[in-house]
Amino acid sequence: MKKLLQSVKHLDMCFFKILLLQIFLIIFRIDERNSCSACGWAEYEIDGRCCPMCTPGYHVIEHCTASDMTLCRPCPESTFTDKPHGRRICNPCTTCNHGLGLKTVKECKPSSDTACGVLEGNYCIDPYEGECRAAQKHTTCKPGHFIKHPGTDSKDTVCESCPENSYSNGSSTSCTPHTDCESEGRPTVKTGDSVSDSVCGEKNLMPIVAGTTVGVILMVFLVQIGLRLYQLKFCQRETPPVCLEMEQLQSLSCDH
Repeated sequence: MKKLLQSVKHLDMCFFKILLLQIFLIIFRIDERNSCSACGWAEYEIDGRCCPMCTPGYHVIEHCTASDMTLCRPCPESTFTDKPHGRRICNPCTTCNHGLGLKTVKECKPSSDTACGVLEGNYCIDPYEGECRAAQKHTTCKPGHFIKHPGTDSKDTVCESCPENSYSNGSSTSCTPHTDCESEGRPTVKTGDSVSDSVCGEKNLMPIVAGTTVGVILMVFLVQIGLRLYQLKFCQRETPPVCLEMEQLQSLSCDH
């Protein structure tokens, strides 16, 4: 009885293995049928036939028959195909839209699409295979900021705030220091901020005028003293001609 049970168990295992093998073969054949096409790499299947593909720049007019090859014709204007294919129509050429910040770098041809680049003052936000499908205007720096890094075709402008005691209208690559009114001898009417310079008043000329007046008066006074000392030292009772001239000059200065 024990040997009979072992034989039944052995048969069950064999049946199970055979069943797995059959399932594996079925799956393998399905995969093989799906992965292997009867047509070659430059052919396409239509109605059970393998037809030669049209080359780039052409499209199918008539599919092949048992006796004739595929009939191809050049793509119409403003259309293209850039790969071998078996379709009856070509792809429409891309239009480089100025509203999207794009410009045409290379015109569309039957075998290649239009190549779009970036208009000046824009940067690409949708690059594709070395070209651009959409762009955006560079950021304009606001007053109180300066352009740290100017924008390029691929990157936006980088702005940064002005440091303390400087200002900018946002269009320059650096900020301008505030004018130091005190160092110029002028009063500060309005302190500068990040968007505007300091406003200085007019120079105070009163100290200069007062100093000049005092200097003139002092000079006249010293001249008078010098003339008087000269008279006392050199002029005697009999007044020489020089002393007479000095007295006349002195009297005239005093009168004025």
